[in-house]
Amino acid sequence: MRLVFAGTPEVAVPALDALIASGRHEVAAVVTRPDAPAGRGRRLVASPVAERADEAGIEVLKPNRPRDEDFLARLRDISPDCCPVVAYGALLPRVALDIPAHGWVNLHFSLLPAWRGAAPVQHSLLAGDEITGASTFLIEEGLDSGPVYGTVTEQVRPTDTSGDLLTRLAFAGAGLLEATMDGIEDGTLKAVPQPSEGVTLAPKITVEDAHVDWAAPALRVDRMVRACTPAPGAWTSFRGERLKLIQVTPLPDRTDLAPGQLSIGKNNVYVGTGSYAVELVWVQAQGKKPMRAADWARGVRIGAGETLGN
Repeated sequence: MRLVFAGTPEVAVPALDALIASGRHEVAAVVTRPDAPAGRGRRLVASPVAERADEAGIEVLKPNRPRDEDFLARLRDISPDCCPVVAYGALLPRVALDIPAHGWVNLHFSLLPAWRGAAPVQHSLLAGDEITGASTFLIEEGLDSGPVYGTVTEQVRPTDTSGDLLTRLAFAGAGLLEATMDGIEDGTLKAVPQPSEGVTLAPKITVEDAHVDWAAPALRVDRMVRACTPAPGAWTSFRGERLKLIQVTPLPDRTDLAPGQLSIGKNNVYVGTGSYAVELVWVQAQGKKPMRAADWARGVRIGAGETLGN
């Protein structure tokens, strides 16, 4: 099939690579978000998908909005059979959805209808799911509500961060998306409506959402840290400044610390929660690089009675 691939971040690149290498489909163009400022100099930088397409010699379209008439006109000129999508980052209007004969097919990183929305992997970790996965579905105007072509499953490991899990799903999902394009082309694959039961939502997690509540149980704190790593980053406060939490380890046998109370060992830092303590393993102080929590504690010289979240 003749394809126009839509995607923006690094997590979309494995799927683009799989379609380019398939030998069965032609990626005629790529649609991605406009260049965005990045780094200290705030220089405009192309998206990872745009950079990969440029390397492959594929035309790149960067509409400010996918309803822009010049973009729609170019899409009609290309006349794609199908438009596979991975984390494009903009809502597609009906006029765009109607252009390809087989529609726009999204690779979504959850087992639909669970975790519809912008942050499925983060919410799956927050909820303590043991199994998650990825789904391909036909995009409709509703939020991730279209009929599903196929799924792959992935076990959630006890120490997974959202970055870990999303990386594995990106590669597993790339194979699923390629197989979905194959099945659509040869007519062997039909989309099945999602069930009305089991719908859960996964809205974007903001920096404020990632503020750790030390009165919450230790397992909730651990899930929050893992779900928000690498972004937006779980955090607490210490001496009036933000302290980013990169890794913690729950300690069910230690119940002597009040929520937020710090305890410093020779090479360990412990903090109380609403249930039992957690060990701080990796942290990042404001304006500093990530470091072992024990090194941070030695540097700031934590006094008796000091707490996190004050």
